[in-house]
Amino acid sequence: MNWLKDKLPLMFDTGNAPRSLDIPIFPLHTVLYPEALLPLKIFEPRYMDMVKNCLKDDTPFGVCLIQEGNEVGAPATPHAIGTLAQIGQWDMPQLGILHIMTHGGERFFIEESETARDGLIHAQVVLMAAEATQTVPPEFDGSVAVLHHIIDELGEARFAQPLRPDDASWLGYRLAETLPLKASVKQDLLELNDSLMRLKILWEFLKRHGLVDPG
Repeated sequence: MNWLKDKLPLMFDTGNAPRSLDIPIFPLHTVLYPEALLPLKIFEPRYMDMVKNCLKDDTPFGVCLIQEGNEVGAPATPHAIGTLAQIGQWDMPQLGILHIMTHGGERFFIEESETARDGLIHAQVVLMAAEATQTVPPEFDGSVAVLHHIIDELGEARFAQPLRPDDASWLGYRLAETLPLKASVKQDLLELNDSLMRLKILWEFLKRHGLVDPG
């Protein structure tokens, strides 16, 4: 997929060979970000089998925003870029219903995929390079204050520990997942491989909605 290299010139770690995985894909109307917690209710047989296999082998599956289609029924078309989901806690409160808590891992892009007879998508994916660690610049201190307010409102249990609001990448992902943004915007922010640019976009959103002092 050369178009991805053109679109995201910083997504590849040129110093190392790209790492690839074969994983099942779970298309959702939700964007999963790295280090995010995502609770899921599983009931379709294809995804029940997927979760059982992941638990047995201690392997992740991929979460991708749906580009076309629905979560239930016929296989949906996922966006090419998604995030690994590692299963943590799980519970089966009743027969045929499985509750799981997943933790967002590395981002990936789908090189190729195929759909099994049961409707489960299997994909060959390449992991994206992690963003460089950067401290939040002083001009985005207002964004940190907004996130602290969000954490107070939602509770720390809603977020994976440890909290790192001074890390530009972590702060941007947490704001992107909790602010009322369109799914397409959330996807764009996931695909972006520049933590400071992500913060700048989110800062403009916060200013536009009167959530921070524009200065």
